Amino acid sequence: MKKLSELYNINDDRLIKGIKINSKEIEKGDIFVCTMGVTADRHDFIDEAISKGASAIVVSKDIENKSVPIIKVKDTNVELRKLCAKFYDFSNDNIFMIGVTGTNGKTTVAELIYQLLGEGSAYIGTNGRKYLDKKFPMINTCPDVDRLYKYIKEFRDHNCNTICMEASSEAFYRHRLDDIKYDIAIVTNVTEDHLNIHKTIENYVDCKCQLVKQMKKSGYVILNSSDKYFERFKKEATGKVLSYGFKSSDTLYIKDYQLKEDKTIIFIVYEGKEYKVISPLLASFNVSNLMAAMLACLCKGIKIDDLVERVENIKQIEGRMEILSFTDKYSIILDYAHTPDALNNILTFLNKVKKGRIITVTGSAGGREKEKRPKMGKIVLEKSDYVIFTMDDPRYEDVNEIIDDLISESNLTNYERIIDRKKAIYKALDMAKYNDIVLIAGKGRDDYMALKDKYVDYCDYDVIKSYFD
Repeated sequence: MKKLSELYNINDDRLIKGIKINSKEIEKGDIFVCTMGVTADRHDFIDEAISKGASAIVVSKDIENKSVPIIKVKDTNVELRKLCAKFYDFSNDNIFMIGVTGTNGKTTVAELIYQLLGEGSAYIGTNGRKYLDKKFPMINTCPDVDRLYKYIKEFRDHNCNTICMEASSEAFYRHRLDDIKYDIAIVTNVTEDHLNIHKTIENYVDCKCQLVKQMKKSGYVILNSSDKYFERFKKEATGKVLSYGFKSSDTLYIKDYQLKEDKTIIFIVYEGKEYKVISPLLASFNVSNLMAAMLACLCKGIKIDDLVERVENIKQIEGRMEILSFTDKYSIILDYAHTPDALNNILTFLNKVKKGRIITVTGSAGGREKEKRPKMGKIVLEKSDYVIFTMDDPRYEDVNEIIDDLISESNLTNYERIIDRKKAIYKALDMAKYNDIVLIAGKGRDDYMALKDKYVDYCDYDVIKSYFD
């Protein structure tokens, strides 16, 4: 806690407990910052914040006198970052920040780094925030500023000073990360996504480029040499650029790999010497994800021989090509894939290893990029033996209309609609026979379903588990 007089030039020594931008979350002793959102002006919720116990209000508009101090600033969105940094004692000098961006692979790469580094590291991203074997859920890949700085202090208070963070394009677009400098920045790949926010692929790439610009002087930028935008990121980077991929000139060169049913064997070259890496992760896209994580760990100072040994013991990433062990009659795979590229990658791999049928349960989020839906549906129908289309965070959209978009570019009829996602998953599991693969795609380990303006408790993993209970 800090006194209000320590945060602002005001003669008031009341203790401040925290900083909030959501009036519904205000607790006694918090400062309420009236930021300007995309659809909401939080000046409209001042009275609610005060009724819940706010000790002070930060505004950028003229506000009539209230029962608590009103502090006027030029821009509340900019002020929020400054206030959080002061309140939570944030400094780029006392943390080692690893940022991971890309259309696909962010969660896997960030979680792999967190696992491989071990003690003293923390993770924050789609799969929540993690440190010291503790796990806490989150809704956004990259949280709002008031939460983000609070979490960073929480990590530091527990001596976890290396933070592996998923840095989404939306977070840069919303200026949540403007004041953070990175020791290591990783760009996995870029394919079309989030165009509902960015409007054009150029704008989308611009936001992702922001990561490689916000580097500390001694920072490393790690790039995928196979990515279409490799040269663009290389040009924009302000740190020392390293690469991974299938070119002999890459810092970490993937010479060859062999996909097995239960592991992947990868032959790599690093600093002129060849190494054999045995990875428990499956599919070719995880070869690239692992290389990005390994290169980051090498930059952090882990010796290559130690790293190769650690890789053999990594655990599955929750909700990312996650093989569930509820039955040995058929395979159940839970995956977050919700873009054409991600669905194509995972289904291509599954077709290489399948012994029976592939039954896929999937949908597409509402209030998001409609343009990608026909391509997603076409890929899923062509690369699955049977598809059950269902809801996936429909928000205000009609699920049947979303499914109409998904099937609009295919004449195939190997599908059905089951709007209720739990019923859809149960139907797929009912259908599955010996050696089949059931792929549940789109939500991974998310613990909510977005219906209209509410987040309802829901988790694919819990549904699958309940089927076998």
